[in-house]
Amino acid sequence: MAKSGALNGKMVVLMGGTGFLGNYVAQALLSRGARLRICSRHPEAAFKLKPLANLGQMQFARMDATDRQSVERCIEGADAVVNLVGSFEGNLKKLMGVAPGWMAEAAQKAGAEAFVHVSAIAQMPDEDTENEYASAKHLGEQLVKEAYSNATIIRPSIIFGKDDNFLNMFGELISKLPILPVFGPDSQLQIVYVDDVAEAIAQSLEQPGKHGGMAYELGGPEKLTMMEINQRIADAQRRKRTFLPLPDGVSAAFAALPGTPMGSDQWNLLKEGNVAGSKAPGFEKFGIEPKPLGLFLDKWMTRFRKHGRFAERLSA
Repeated sequence: MAKSGALNGKMVVLMGGTGFLGNYVAQALLSRGARLRICSRHPEAAFKLKPLANLGQMQFARMDATDRQSVERCIEGADAVVNLVGSFEGNLKKLMGVAPGWMAEAAQKAGAEAFVHVSAIAQMPDEDTENEYASAKHLGEQLVKEAYSNATIIRPSIIFGKDDNFLNMFGELISKLPILPVFGPDSQLQIVYVDDVAEAIAQSLEQPGKHGGMAYELGGPEKLTMMEINQRIADAQRRKRTFLPLPDGVSAAFAALPGTPMGSDQWNLLKEGNVAGSKAPGFEKFGIEPKPLGLFLDKWMTRFRKHGRFAERLSA
């Protein structure tokens, strides 16, 4: 455990801390000497982090974000709280709208010094567009601000990392299929590296006087279209692929089908693009220079190549 620092020995509660981002936030906080309580419906998913913690530095608690008492029990005794709960399934209004308000109220009651709410870059849908995900995210931010006025709101773009569900999904498809459809081929994304987002969250907890009450939009250093991302993945795999841009009508119809990898809410978000707004502060306020996809992609796609690290030329 670290000997100094604002978070040293402090109890930080990670709500929904077993997900992809939670794994990296936990590591950033453990390295700062924080004590962690990881709360989730399946907390055992975070047991892999145990070797990184000192004796007594990490706790696990079973938590149902749709149950207010469960939420409040997890936050008791917290010095700081991070809400990482997010989903495209279930009662989204309750999970990402109402529940964050409960968390903020419980954090305020517990006397927590900092509260970080991880939201998303998602435009509020207009009257003609239904998007339960975006509506829930906006409600969550509103209720958090009402209950904990000094909360920090973090809105990341699509987050990428070595073990994400974004690059790896496309990597798997591109490794197997010679021809692939591309949804929203011209949609711009500002995908952001997971370690950079985790660092911003950790700094927000360390310096609530500086970051409290602020809302940040965190995007990577590049704006890439979906077509460009697919092509970069294929190039990193040393594979020649044909990509077919799908019209919006076809994409929307596919997303509406049950059991597809992309639901209607996800399609609507993709169609609008996912780029940090020009009016919201970003990584510059944390002194972080976001890392580009190209810094990692070639190495990460090695396992998808036909001959692994020995692949030098284009393959089928």
